[in-house]
Amino acid sequence: MTLTTATTIPLWPDGAPGADVPMPTELNGIGWEDGSVSVPTLTVFLPPAETANGTAVVICPGGGYGGLATGHEGVQIAAWLNARGIAGFMLRYRLAPHRHPIPLQDAQRAIRTVRARASEWLVNPARIGIWGFSAGGHLASTACTHFDAGQPEDADPIQRAGCRPDFAVLAYPVICMDPPYAHLGSRYNLLGEDADPATVASVSSERQVTPDTPPTFLFHTDTDTAVPPENSALYYLALRRAGVPSELHIYADGPHGIGLKLDDPILGTWGERLAGWLTVRGLLGKS
Repeated sequence: MTLTTATTIPLWPDGAPGADVPMPTELNGIGWEDGSVSVPTLTVFLPPAETANGTAVVICPGGGYGGLATGHEGVQIAAWLNARGIAGFMLRYRLAPHRHPIPLQDAQRAIRTVRARASEWLVNPARIGIWGFSAGGHLASTACTHFDAGQPEDADPIQRAGCRPDFAVLAYPVICMDPPYAHLGSRYNLLGEDADPATVASVSSERQVTPDTPPTFLFHTDTDTAVPPENSALYYLALRRAGVPSELHIYADGPHGIGLKLDDPILGTWGERLAGWLTVRGLLGKS
């Protein structure tokens, strides 16, 4: 899989709301960013114009809200998408010590940005999805359960665009914020150690699903000891109860944080399942 030249743009050119925790981001050279992203960005990976099909995906790498796995859960995902004619937009969202709702604001802004600039990037504004891994999956699920149709009176044209994703892909996502299934590192980084119960409930995504939550594809492994597969299962059941089209794949074996795992003959097939789901949803054909 190859990538076209990527362009990185600031998510908030005039300054991000709540940007009062100035900490640098460090990149160690293998696709893991440590520390806090204080200037969130969107890296644009576009497929060749002749193969672009109009679908776009905002990519949210994981990292427990304390880092970003921008390699196998970011750049590699953009390459997979581009190979299928889909535009990829990798989000570097703000991390701890930034707290909720700042990461959610960044995810919503990313979706609004792609929608507002859809014609420029050859994107159908009704075919913009979000794909998150681990804690990035939590962020993606939060964007799927907290959204609006845009702020029509805002002076910023990007804020006037809606931030509801049209579909979602969640890979071994953090969903629950309460024991016994919560990933406590993600919870503490996002909410602090003394979060009030109402806030915890508001970002426990299995408790926030409605019929307006977008169609969702979920992938997990049964032997994930970092983020138990019950996270995906509970979200799937909530989607099912709400009548939201969804598909869940739980593989028997495999650790947490594997990305597409293209080098594994078994786990590596989950991308094929996803491609099939995207085809059924009409997201791989030209719009």
